[in-house]
Amino acid sequence: MAPFTRRQFGQAAAAAWIGTAVSGRRVLGANDRVRLGFIGLGNRGDQVLDAFLVHPDAQVVAVCDLYQPYVDFAAHKAGGSPRQFKDYRRLLELSDVDAVVVATPDHWHALQMIEACAAGKDVYVEKPLSLVVSEGRAMVGAARRFSRVVQVGLQRRSSAFVGEAADLVRGGAIGKVTVVRSFHIQNEWPKGIDAPADEPPPADLDWEAWLGPAPKRPYNKNRAFYRFRWFYDYSGGQLTNFGVHYMDVVHRALGQDAPLAVTAMGGNFAIEDNREIPDTLEALWIYPGGTLVTFSQYNANAAPAALKGAEIEFRGTKGTLYLRGNGYEIVPEVVTPNAFPARTPLDRRLERGWRAGERPLIEAKTGTGQADTADHARNFLDCVRTRAACHCDVETGHRSTSATLLANVAHALKAHLTWDRTAERFTNDEEANQRLRCSYRPPYKLPEYS
Repeated sequence: MAPFTRRQFGQAAAAAWIGTAVSGRRVLGANDRVRLGFIGLGNRGDQVLDAFLVHPDAQVVAVCDLYQPYVDFAAHKAGGSPRQFKDYRRLLELSDVDAVVVATPDHWHALQMIEACAAGKDVYVEKPLSLVVSEGRAMVGAARRFSRVVQVGLQRRSSAFVGEAADLVRGGAIGKVTVVRSFHIQNEWPKGIDAPADEPPPADLDWEAWLGPAPKRPYNKNRAFYRFRWFYDYSGGQLTNFGVHYMDVVHRALGQDAPLAVTAMGGNFAIEDNREIPDTLEALWIYPGGTLVTFSQYNANAAPAALKGAEIEFRGTKGTLYLRGNGYEIVPEVVTPNAFPARTPLDRRLERGWRAGERPLIEAKTGTGQADTADHARNFLDCVRTRAACHCDVETGHRSTSATLLANVAHALKAHLTWDRTAERFTNDEEANQRLRCSYRPPYKLPEYS
């Protein structure tokens, strides 16, 4: 799959802009269906395909993947004989595709999403939005430049119970929130993803095309299907894979979209495989208003770290909200009206009685529901018609993704970094600022829009 030249990309972008500048809206298919093309049909692509197929007004007209068994499987599942491609650019040329779903490895998201926007397509792009911060900003710029509807695959944004929980926290239901903790806990010890040797790529996989803009590397089966997430050339690791979901909820609940500062510590402490990402990690952010946010990744022990296995816990002065995949629970604090005493051997009654009159200031509360990708797909289909902003529009997805990417920079440099959300730069480390960008392997080049 030969990459676009700069001239070819410019010509395609110009043609698409002429075609979309007047209304920003495409003519939908028969019966007002949204005609979809899918790019990337591995594990997550297959899950997102399922999420769209439950909606009768979603019509899959084209599917694309470098691995033919994935293409065949998806085409059979979608029905209706969708056209099949290995080169996603050929799919983008189709005039009867209204929107595309990008579910490829992370290192391909920026190029494919930007080229889809330039081709006049609306885009559902999987999380994390980008591999580095500069890619995300270019993706925001492309969506704005070509007036495209974009949904980032942070599906909790379309979950009613998550929205209710976030509204409660932001509205002060648990008081002043001083700490938010989130967790990815999964025991992979001792073998993890194992440590296979490099080898020739399978005959039915174009490894050169799979790598695309990423550095040239020998084929290793752990660098390809699904397990690419354990390698920094293609992914930000579990911090961007799971952590971005949690940081997006945290942003919504705090009413913020960027930290003031970040640091991270961790490493490969126990697992015997060839991964690059840590098996143990603590990332910490400070947010405006005085809130410490943490993400804990424990992959060599599976003991739960929060009440009832909560993914996120919001610790407020009046209570704690525990958020899980199927609901939330608010547990009130018992608050004393008294100041903490100065302990003295002369009168132990002071310390024994300092909690006199304590009582809860709020009531316990629970909520249940689901975070279903099908609801997120439904919102995208609706917005393709109305041209309204999606629940997780590209700017929102960029900001939530950026928080996790900043923590990866801090971890790599063993640094405490301060962040300017407006300039999207670190204020205290120029080496860290260099890591906000990445070098594409020639001849690939990131089109930049602002």
